[in-house]
Amino acid sequence: MTVTTRVALATSTPGLDEDSDMPALLEALRSRGVDAAAVAWDDAGFDWAACDTVVIRSTWDYPLRRGEFLAWAGAVQAVARLDNPAGVLRWNTDKVYLHDLARLGVPVVPTRFIAPGEEVVLPDGGQFVVKPSVSAGAYGTARYTEAQHDLAAGHVAELHGAGATVMVQPYLSRIDEGERALVFLGGAFSHAIRKDPVLTETGVVDNERVPHPNLRPHRPSAAELALAGAALAAVPERQDELLYARVDIADADDGSPVVMELELVEPNLFMDQEADGPARFADLVLARAAAARAGVRT
Repeated sequence: MTVTTRVALATSTPGLDEDSDMPALLEALRSRGVDAAAVAWDDAGFDWAACDTVVIRSTWDYPLRRGEFLAWAGAVQAVARLDNPAGVLRWNTDKVYLHDLARLGVPVVPTRFIAPGEEVVLPDGGQFVVKPSVSAGAYGTARYTEAQHDLAAGHVAELHGAGATVMVQPYLSRIDEGERALVFLGGAFSHAIRKDPVLTETGVVDNERVPHPNLRPHRPSAAELALAGAALAAVPERQDELLYARVDIADADDGSPVVMELELVEPNLFMDQEADGPARFADLVLARAAAARAGVRT
């Protein structure tokens, strides 16, 4: 008897309308006979235990409810395969993971984390960025000049008042050359894009900004691929445990690549930039679901 594989792509209320990857991923899964649906992660009426696999995709509202989201992920993982795994979600949903990467020798954008109640020290020279350590899509993020310390301090105070730990980073002088995003599927490099900078104005918190302006394909250099590999090797989980990963890279002042973010939770995978990306994604999901049913770790 043929067993139909049931897969839920976990999203959010915003993601149901705005996830540009979702239609292609659903079509690829359904064309393979998979019973696939996009479901908001906080849909209390959905039976997650009836799924073979639950894939985290566009759960974009988790920063405002991280504790609830992680509790949900743990509960789902107890009854179905979860990609990416709950332990990875816990580690990657707070950008303090950048400290872990740096400790392991992975070049990252220099970052100071300031928890509520700690002394607020802002850079003396050059432009810098302020944002919460738990965020998605540049939410709550702004760029400041050295003449805007008072404005930046007000931003920090507002984030602290909401209970957030704040990140302060230098604004990279070569960012106008473009940010790069390297996408991995099943631990293997898939495709990459280049995009224009997001923080085009100073002193502005704009949560409606376009998160990925002027996308175009990118051929990563050997140095970029090596950096991405080092970042993935630092994840506290086997690389092949990750269904997907996105490594966001920019250039330091000396031209060497550095990790801006390691996206393992809900990144846009830019499937419209890779013709066979949805098919490879679907094949991986199907194979991993079959392995989970057979009790085989992949």
